[in-house]
Formats: sequence, structure tokens, C-alpha cells
Amino acid sequence: MEAPQVITLTDIESAVRVMAETAIENERYFSELDAVVGDADFGVSLATGFRAVLDQWSTLDRGSIGAFLIKVSAIITSTVGGCSGPIWGTAFMRAGLKSKGRQTISLGDLVVMLRSAIEGIQARGGAQPGDKTLLDALVPVADRLEEMSRHDEQDMHGALEAVAAVASGAVEATRNWEAKRGRQSFTGERSIGTLDPGIVAVATILQMMKARFAAQHP
Repeated sequence: MEAPQVITLTDIESAVRVMAETAIENERYFSELDAVVGDADFGVSLATGFRAVLDQWSTLDRGSIGAFLIKVSAIITSTVGGCSGPIWGTAFMRAGLKSKGRQTISLGDLVVMLRSAIEGIQARGGAQPGDKTLLDALVPVADRLEEMSRHDEQDMHGALEAVAAVASGAVEATRNWEAKRGRQSFTGERSIGTLDPGIVAVATILQMMKARFAAQHP
């Protein structure tokens, strides 16, 4: 079966389900990472939000890609407190607004959605690239995705492989940075040498998406 040339609502549903399953399966691991210099609740918060999404899965608005993502945003924002709810909820909201009314999107559209999500995260949390947050995975992922979209708008599998590799590389590349935002930043130099759970989560999710896509489109 050939890989699809556009991204459909079904593809987006599959991607969100992978996010949810990955968050739930790695709840303890992500929290253990957060416990090193954070408050140990990142994994719990993320899993709580995505459990709520799965609990309401059959009732989610499937009128368009945007409507679906906006509903996911509303569930996460209303379910998760602390930093994670507003950050992840804002990301889904921004992506949803950029795909409002759309039944399919291209890789180029996905870049626009991701850039908007990143801008929303920055506005909500005040973080910038280099602060050792999930932005240090998302920004290079967006850059690589844009590069891939310009080269071949139809190579979905290649794009997923590329961005998964970029995000995984960010995990170790940022290990020796000092955290400047989030709970880890409160520990100052103690954050040097640790892994940021948000960056790890983004990398883990993208690796799982790559594997799921390959299985569905051999």
C-alpha cells in the first residue's frame, strides 16, 4: 500500500491517539525524569489529560481537522492544571485554528500549524528556544519539517523519520544545558546534566508515530 499524499482527519486522529497512548504508557517514566529536578508531576499531568481525551474519544467533533484538534485542546485545558494543561492545550488550539474547516492538509500546512502551536506555547509560558524546554525539540522539528515539505510535499514517511530523528537528537543535545524556564529552572545549575521531560516526551511520541505510520502504510 502506498503512503498517502495528503494528511487526512483519520491520520490526525491516529496521531492524537498515539500521543495519548504514549503519554499513558510512559506516565511513570516521564514523572521520574521530572522528579530529578522538577516536581515529579509532568508524567501524571500529561497522562491525565490524554486519558480524558480517550475517555471522550467517541464524542469528539470530527467535522474537520480543526474542529477535532480544538476539542482535544478544550479537554486537556479543562482537565490538567499546572503548566502542562495550558501549554499542551494552547498547542492543540493553535494548530486547530490553522486547520479550521479542513478535511485534509499537506506537509506545508502541518508546518504552519506547528509554527502557530510553537508561538502559542511561547506566549503562554514565556519560554524561548535555548531555555531547555519542549520548544528545543519542537522548533528543530518544525525547521526540519519545513525543509522536507519544500523538497517533497508527498513524502510523509520520510518526513516522520526525519523529524523523529531530530527530536531524539535534541534529548541528548540539551542534557548539559541549564534550564531557564519551568520547574527545573528553579534548581539552577542542578538542571545541568539532566534530561528535560518535555523534550523526551516529544521525542518518544514522534518515534511512536513513525512506527505506527510505517505499520499502517508498509
